[in-house]
Amino acid sequence: MSEHVTETIAPWYRQFWLWFLLSIPGITIVLCIGMIYVAVVTKDPLVTDDYSKEGLGINLELARDRAAADFKLGSTVIFSGNTITLEIEKAGRPASFDYLILDLSHPTLADRDRRIQFQPVGDGLYEAKLPVKLDGRWYMELRGPENNWRLKGEAILPSDKPQVLAAAHQG
Repeated sequence: MSEHVTETIAPWYRQFWLWFLLSIPGITIVLCIGMIYVAVVTKDPLVTDDYSKEGLGINLELARDRAAADFKLGSTVIFSGNTITLEIEKAGRPASFDYLILDLSHPTLADRDRRIQFQPVGDGLYEAKLPVKLDGRWYMELRGPENNWRLKGEAILPSDKPQVLAAAHQG
């Protein structure tokens, strides 16, 4: 006499492997919808909408760099707490301007960018105050009152070392 073993099989909707295999495309769809939402709702501050206008301005910026090199301008910036001291030279001698503008740009966060106006405090010496102490990496761009030259540099703050600004184009 043979003995029959009957095994009860669960219905299809209670099978583990069915739900495991269906969960992979389901999770993929949910993540895809989330990524599309983030891409549509958030704005990338590193991407410009008006690239053609910025492209046309490159020649003007290069002319400012050449002018700084022709004037033999050089500068050092010292960050000390909330005070910034700037020394500028023209052909090795202290330079005198009514005021100077320093643009501090954060590499990734546009809302942290700062524009600082320096007032003269001595022969070739300028000073400005910051509302808050800066930290992290910054791109610096110094311009004169007529905006006809510029000096560029980088700084990682806080730092006790003088930061050098130079003409970006030396040729």
